[in-house]
Amino acid sequence: MKSIAWYKKQLKRKPVQITRYVVQATFLLFLLYVGLQFYQFYQHFETNGQTPFVERPSAVEGFLPISALVALKVWLTSGDFDVIHPAGLVLLSFFVGVGLIFRKSFCSWICPVGTGGELIGWLGRKIFRRNFEIPQWLGWLLTPIKYILLLFFIGMVIQMDIFSAKSFLEDPYNKVSDVKMLLLFTNIGGFTLKFIIVIFILSLFFRNFWCRFLCPYGALIGLGSIFRITKIKRNEETCTNCEMCTKVCPQRLKVHKVETVNSLNCSACMSCVEACPIKDTLNMTVARKKVNKWFVPVGFFILFFVVIGIAKITGHWDTIISYQEWKALIPEARYIGH
Repeated sequence: MKSIAWYKKQLKRKPVQITRYVVQATFLLFLLYVGLQFYQFYQHFETNGQTPFVERPSAVEGFLPISALVALKVWLTSGDFDVIHPAGLVLLSFFVGVGLIFRKSFCSWICPVGTGGELIGWLGRKIFRRNFEIPQWLGWLLTPIKYILLLFFIGMVIQMDIFSAKSFLEDPYNKVSDVKMLLLFTNIGGFTLKFIIVIFILSLFFRNFWCRFLCPYGALIGLGSIFRITKIKRNEETCTNCEMCTKVCPQRLKVHKVETVNSLNCSACMSCVEACPIKDTLNMTVARKKVNKWFVPVGFFILFFVVIGIAKITGHWDTIISYQEWKALIPEARYIGH
């Protein structure tokens, strides 16, 4: 059992990482609460009002990226903001937009899948005393998969004409897509269960396997890094090649071998910067200017809460679907197709 003194020492040495772990745990608990609240909302209608009514949490729309992607197309091409799942559009637009400056901060700070991947990787280290490395040649073969998946979804949305896109948003299938997602996980089995088990096992051996090779959402957010506005810069003159930066990187990037970390996989978690034992050898830079190691997380969360606040104030957060419409839709949700 580690002592309080040990934790205080870690907090002093790695304040950003300790804060990140606390934030990850907080958001994971919050999303579990959102899931429970949404389940209670669903049960009220599924039981014909026999259970108490609970307000539907709009945050659940963050788990509807396809709907949000279609809504983003409609918004950009026609100016019409989605009123069915507005929170989903707000969240997708924010995470993709801020990727230009804050890289994939969403992935390393609040994504529940990313948090779960790190926890499973930690468990793997406890069991096997290490996380295994994927052979370089295999990494090259696996890396394109998430971009191929992303291109598939983007291509599917792009080929939709504006009429079809708007019709999709207003379709009963899209209206209950959050309910269908809930039913998928409450009645999990078959291929979905097998797939989750396989990803779990792979993540035990290979840290953050899903995030690194399969997640199209993370791939979309990471595209902002193409412009290289924000990056980690390594001072080769003071670097001792201790490789601590590479060892702690959740994305398994070879930080100690490059002058600047330009990889689209970099999630701006700041692990490498805090692990470096030599001052000013690794620094986060924005537009080539060195910034404080707190710049990315603080800036990300300030904008995050400001955007959500504005969305709520301006009426771009809660759905317009009425109680009566939910009453008609939810009991039939499992039978509604597209």
